[in-house]
Amino acid sequence: MIERDLVIVGAGPGGMGAAISAHENGVKDIFLLERDQYLGGILNQCIHTGFGIDYFKEVLTGPEYADRFIKKINAIPEIEISARSFVTHLTKDKVLTYFKPGKIETVKAKCLIMATGCREKTREMTHIAGTRPSGIFSAGLAQKLINIEGLLPGNEVVIVGSGDIGLIMARRFTLEGAKVKAVIEIQDKTRGLLRNVVQCVTDFDIPLYFNHKILKIFGKDRVTGVSVAKVDSCMREVAGTEFKIDCDTVLISVGLIPENELIEMAGVRIDKKTNCPVSDETNKTSIPGLFVCGNAFKVYDLADSVSKDSELAGKLAAEYLRSAG
Repeated sequence: MIERDLVIVGAGPGGMGAAISAHENGVKDIFLLERDQYLGGILNQCIHTGFGIDYFKEVLTGPEYADRFIKKINAIPEIEISARSFVTHLTKDKVLTYFKPGKIETVKAKCLIMATGCREKTREMTHIAGTRPSGIFSAGLAQKLINIEGLLPGNEVVIVGSGDIGLIMARRFTLEGAKVKAVIEIQDKTRGLLRNVVQCVTDFDIPLYFNHKILKIFGKDRVTGVSVAKVDSCMREVAGTEFKIDCDTVLISVGLIPENELIEMAGVRIDKKTNCPVSDETNKTSIPGLFVCGNAFKVYDLADSVSKDSELAGKLAAEYLRSAG
């Protein structure tokens, strides 16, 4: 088992930003683990614009935003990258076990930054009744299928929730020739950025229903439709308001959950409501020398905010290593 000064798990905008910041603050031994074969994380499938406005003062796509950091990472020889490395176990002593193609490795970190990002909430978490046919996707999975794999998951789409990914996918499906029948939001306002409501839904004349929820999904082999009803201020169905929308695809866009099972395994105190670490200070956890940054620490609306947050995490890691000798 080897020991490294700083190990970072995750090479999305958070992990890359933390690695660069730590190096700028004097850390010379940095080991960056990424489970995908490419750096960039979720940015690689976000081909829409809107990135970099705050951080670079430019309008960039997700891959362009990631490329700025990837070039910086590749120019720093002290940052060692281990791609296709899936971390499966973490101890309170900051010992990580990870899988690489054909082997299992362990590494002990003097200091550790977790930049593991988020996963999407699922249909099961929204308690939608009905059958379990094909054609039900999380919005992020549909985004990957279209933007990375070149596949169109469906032709007539209903989107559950108005999170940013769902709003963006409403536009994406429309541009690909599909028909987005409706975006259904149970609250009285959008969960996403106002600019995404305007640019992705209003500009494309896609119906957006506030204070509505999907009651049931229909279909045997494939989705055939959904039933929708209005809800009151207590989220209860209003009698007599139910109507049906025919569709072959349902996208779930109802929020994100920070991926913090590894630090919970290590004994870090976790807020059960948010799945974020309990912390008095940004990026710190209940285990000294174990930091969390980006969406794993707190769900951000913008990748620019993740980059700023990760800069602080890198600086804190450098300070910890100096104080630890």
